[in-house]
Amino acid sequence: MTTEQQIPPAFLVPAPIFIPDAWQSEVEKKLSSGENALSALEVDLDTRLRFGRGLVVVTNRRLLARAAGETSWNEWQFRDGLSLLHHDHAGVGHLELVDRQGRLAAWRFTLGQNLQAIRVVDQFREQLESHLSGQPVKVAEQNICPSCKAPLEPDEEECPICTKVLHTPPSTWTLFRLWRFARPYQWQLGLGFFLMLASTAAHMIPPYLTMPLMDNVLIPYQNGEKIDNDLVILYMSGLLASAVLAWALGWGKTYVLALVSERVAADLRSTTYEHLLKLSLEFFGGKRTGDLMSRIGSGSDRISVFLSLHLLDFVSDVLMITMTGVILFSINPWLAIITLVPLPFIAWMIHVVRDRLRTGFEKIDRVWGEVTNVLADTIPGIRVVKAFAQEKREAARFREANKHNLAVNDKLNRVWSLFSPTVSFLTELGLLVIWVFGIWQVSKGDITVGVLTAFIAYSSRFYGRLDSMSRIVSVTQKSASAAKRIFDILDHVSSVAEPANPVKLDKVEGRIDLREVGFRYGNRAVNRGVTLNIKAGEFVGLVGHSGSGKSTLVNLICRFYDVSEGAILLDGVDIRSFPVAEYRSHIGLVLQEPFLFFGTIAENIAYGKPNATRQQIIAAARAAHAHEFILRLPQGYDSMVGERGQGLSGGERQRISIARALLIDPRILIMDEATSSVDSETEKEIQKALDNLVQGRTTIAIAHRLSTLHRADRLVVMDRGVVVEQGSHDELMARGGAYFRLYEAQARNVDTDMDDKDGQ
Repeated sequence: MTTEQQIPPAFLVPAPIFIPDAWQSEVEKKLSSGENALSALEVDLDTRLRFGRGLVVVTNRRLLARAAGETSWNEWQFRDGLSLLHHDHAGVGHLELVDRQGRLAAWRFTLGQNLQAIRVVDQFREQLESHLSGQPVKVAEQNICPSCKAPLEPDEEECPICTKVLHTPPSTWTLFRLWRFARPYQWQLGLGFFLMLASTAAHMIPPYLTMPLMDNVLIPYQNGEKIDNDLVILYMSGLLASAVLAWALGWGKTYVLALVSERVAADLRSTTYEHLLKLSLEFFGGKRTGDLMSRIGSGSDRISVFLSLHLLDFVSDVLMITMTGVILFSINPWLAIITLVPLPFIAWMIHVVRDRLRTGFEKIDRVWGEVTNVLADTIPGIRVVKAFAQEKREAARFREANKHNLAVNDKLNRVWSLFSPTVSFLTELGLLVIWVFGIWQVSKGDITVGVLTAFIAYSSRFYGRLDSMSRIVSVTQKSASAAKRIFDILDHVSSVAEPANPVKLDKVEGRIDLREVGFRYGNRAVNRGVTLNIKAGEFVGLVGHSGSGKSTLVNLICRFYDVSEGAILLDGVDIRSFPVAEYRSHIGLVLQEPFLFFGTIAENIAYGKPNATRQQIIAAARAAHAHEFILRLPQGYDSMVGERGQGLSGGERQRISIARALLIDPRILIMDEATSSVDSETEKEIQKALDNLVQGRTTIAIAHRLSTLHRADRLVVMDRGVVVEQGSHDELMARGGAYFRLYEAQARNVDTDMDDKDGQ
């Protein structure tokens, strides 16, 4: 007999699940002998959407629940016809228990609980199926996290505890990834390295000439001998020649490598920005503008300074130390060994301090991003700040971010301030040891004064370069942190991917088919099972309450996001088969809040078609009913538009946006609340422009004011992410359904507004 045959279904259960401490005792009291809790959801909203605490528990025999705000428990035994339904809408999750007679109970929760709700539903269906079929539930072996040993849910691939705290500190090896940007300049780098080698060798000459100068000229002169002028001229000429040569070679290597580093940084900025533009809107939804600006701007600038100055100095220091070491051992091995005494201590200190600096500078970068985020929020929104008199509040917010930045820097500086002087002290101590040992050897006659003088000169350079190399730790970790933050962008793969085998998009008719389209923001379902067929040249209006999924559907058609389920087809071909840019070039977009760039009116109209002639720009403006007001501006089409269109009214900005869409002559036109933020007179002007715009194009329009869709061939009514009705205005009004209720609600609001005006 097998294990499954021996154990009754009611007892074949996995290990007990985690239940919040506050509920442990109550749940244990409700469980009968042999009954086990399999999955639980703590609901946090009551029926009126106020915060409260309740619990839904699936056991191996029944469903137990206590609604938020209530004290009594309810239970439902597994039986035929029982079903647990799950959906979410407008930020609220819903669980409904139903049978053939109707709804038995309902629970609501915030979407932070959504993943656990899905698990509860899955567990409920497994247990219900087991009881109806009489077959036991097969229990999968429970996974354990190898790091923290916490139990994992069956559908979890990563441990939520570990991934929550996981943070990869920047590594110095990240800097080696910059080679892909330096490779195009490898010959210039080779020349710069050769000049650096020659320059370092030229710097080695003067101390070497001091030995014969001391032993053959100065010391004999002190002993009463006559100075040999020819030797003096020879040595002085050698010192002068080496100084000039070192200067020329140093200038050459600095110039060449500075040019290369600037080009590497420029390529890095351009590549990062270009990659950033290719990423989907999903990426930008989780990022702050100031942080991205800081990464591309100050981050790449920091890398440029590192490559042009600090890395150059570091390599020069390594060459200088290597050459100096060889010369020191060739002069006197014992003195050379004494010179290396402080080296192990310095290396140990660098190893200890490096890790602290690495994580510290990465944190400084993140905190500095917070400072720039305040600026990026406030400056574009300065009109709102002043309108609500929140200058002091924003100043306090910036002061707080700046204070945090200062505190993080102070903490790191405490480590660095101790490290640097300690290295300097060890180098000075090393020179003192050399003096003592050298004087002892001179007194024994093992070396001459000239040798000791040259040795001191070389040792000073050796320790000076060693001190300089120790300081490179700081700038290296800063640059590694900046490089990591940039490569975090470059390593991010767009969720809207280019097709591996793209389909050529030659002629677009404009037929759009949505087949069982579903989309989720994280674990929140926004659209579910949307099937919609739009004919070429048809004008379709999307209507519904806020949060019903209209704008998300439009974003999916524009391919700002890719569908989670189903497919969207253009002229019978999945839009994911087309190159993204080529596909979007056939779509014109008119938004509720039109965005204008800093530049002239003409440049903004021609944004989608930069090579447009002035005649084409004027024709588009005329069709958009914008030509007249543009001519009234001081410089006409050459008038400058402030950032985000400041200086123009909302209606004027919208008409320029319509002209911009008209100029590219798209086959598909999408309008998202194009007239919702303007007055009635301006709306009439915009509506005339829109009438010109929609002719001969497949048009999808979202409108809050249902009256603006009078020209639509078909209206599509959405609710909770699904299509609930389709048809003309008259057909939908006759049905008395969702559209009828929307229309009546708007009509009542209009009547109320008119009554208020009459009363005034």
